[in-house]
Amino acid sequence: MYIADNWKDYELLDCSDGERLERWGKYILIRPDPQVIWKGKRESKLWNKAHGIYRRSKSGGGAWVKNDVPEKWTIDYGSLTFNLKPMGFKHTGLFPEQAANWDWFSELIKKRCAQGKEVKVLNLFAYTGGATAAAAKAGASVVHVDASKGMVACAKENLASSGLGNAPVRYIVDDCRKFVEREIRRGNKYDGIIMDPPSYGRGPGGEVWKLEDAVCDFVTLCEKLISDEPLFMLINSYTTGLSPLTMGYVLDVEVVKKHGGRAETGELALPVTQTKGYLPCGASARWIAEEDK
Repeated sequence: MYIADNWKDYELLDCSDGERLERWGKYILIRPDPQVIWKGKRESKLWNKAHGIYRRSKSGGGAWVKNDVPEKWTIDYGSLTFNLKPMGFKHTGLFPEQAANWDWFSELIKKRCAQGKEVKVLNLFAYTGGATAAAAKAGASVVHVDASKGMVACAKENLASSGLGNAPVRYIVDDCRKFVEREIRRGNKYDGIIMDPPSYGRGPGGEVWKLEDAVCDFVTLCEKLISDEPLFMLINSYTTGLSPLTMGYVLDVEVVKKHGGRAETGELALPVTQTKGYLPCGASARWIAEEDK
């Protein structure tokens, strides 16, 4: 289990009856979560003091039924600063559980940079740039790729807020598969590859992406971009029912057999203050190059 327990500006206060109670800086939000299948007494008084509440609709989708928060505010994770705002489909623009992965690959990057070597990282389906900021802060040059122009703009803002506006980051608005195919033809290589693919989506040409059908082939493509002195590959999944071991098996077959090293897997989790338990928040499969055993 990969636990994101180094936050100070974010806190999962409680979770019950299909909802999370969270603190984002000084603002309290209530959002739905399909993993919260248990029912229990809501002991925290903050359930009644939320600044923002997102509720599902019985007809599908949902909406912020209460939104007493600024249009935008910031929280810090160490020396990184992220801009938040209530988005559609319950999002705030950041997935705090991913901090466990940021810490992990940041240490690998720092170790390599301390040896006087450059580190090139490719961040695919890069969203608002949490992983991009962490990798750049650790000393890597990063290529940040996302199909959404709006999300790439948010990533630029996050890096600027983190004092990384002049960091060696290239922002690419493109379909990730098409970009990877072009990088293969160009002969470009990367020491670290991060991918956070959606469970379901459509490409700019109407192409259907379904994670369980597409991820193995996509990893096979990305494997061709691994450098001669690689560090890591990271795959994140939020697809319900897709086991972390399944993702690890893909890495074993497509990466370990060709490049050595090892694969490890685990559920991402956030600690719950009220109950002292852990909320599962997706899965990660990590490939670590041989030298980092």
